[in-house]
Amino acid sequence: MTLRIATWNINSVRLRIDQVARFVAESGTDVLCLQEIKCLEDQFPRNAFAEMGMPHLKIAGQKGWHGVAIASKLPIEHSDTFRACKLGHARCVSGLIAGVDVQNFYIPAGGDLPDRELNAKFDHKMDFYEQLTETVERQDRSRRLLMCGDFNIAPSEFDVWNHKYMSKVVSHTPGEVQTLNRLQAAGGFADVVRDAFPEPQKLASWWSYRAQDFRVSQRGLRLDHIWTSPGLTPSVVPGSATIHEPVRAWEQPSDHCPITVDLDV
Repeated sequence: MTLRIATWNINSVRLRIDQVARFVAESGTDVLCLQEIKCLEDQFPRNAFAEMGMPHLKIAGQKGWHGVAIASKLPIEHSDTFRACKLGHARCVSGLIAGVDVQNFYIPAGGDLPDRELNAKFDHKMDFYEQLTETVERQDRSRRLLMCGDFNIAPSEFDVWNHKYMSKVVSHTPGEVQTLNRLQAAGGFADVVRDAFPEPQKLASWWSYRAQDFRVSQRGLRLDHIWTSPGLTPSVVPGSATIHEPVRAWEQPSDHCPITVDLDV
């Protein structure tokens, strides 16, 4: 069986539920991991997901901010969520689907100043990564584990529109990149999107709302990721990883577009 998994920072699931339904129908997605749903669990549009063939849900909601969810065509069994947020925000949700342990994250953006002492938001981001890395280090690498979501770090010079400029901006500073690399190394994760599109090809999954036409400005960042553990990477269907950039051009879009990968499970 082929399982298509998507991750998408939707930036308000209720506002963009029609876009979600369109994307699920057009992409053939089986499991959809959402970030920034921006609603409580009892406000989540469950009926709409049932109508689009995704009745199985795991939701961690928060009023007006953050929030993550997994919607699936297949049953979701319990999985221990990798909790790493010291402030208790709704930033992590997980589930076991067709034998794949899906961990979905909305990692803090970190504010504007890359200084842990002067910027509490940046310290929160770095602490989140440190706690998550410690958790990953304890995992069995043979576990069929998929980690995805809005990681809020673009790791490579080919994941940003201008490496020299962005190296001074939160999301691509050297300290953040090193922190992300440590997390990836801790679990031996494959970056399935980058593996499908090797450097030096430029990639992006987020474009600022400030640009009137994101395709003209081309100031994108690859902040959204899908990683697979050594136990799951052999199941990745070669060439299946896709960045759905056209979705960013839909009417009243999220500033992120979805990314997908197929697994042979």
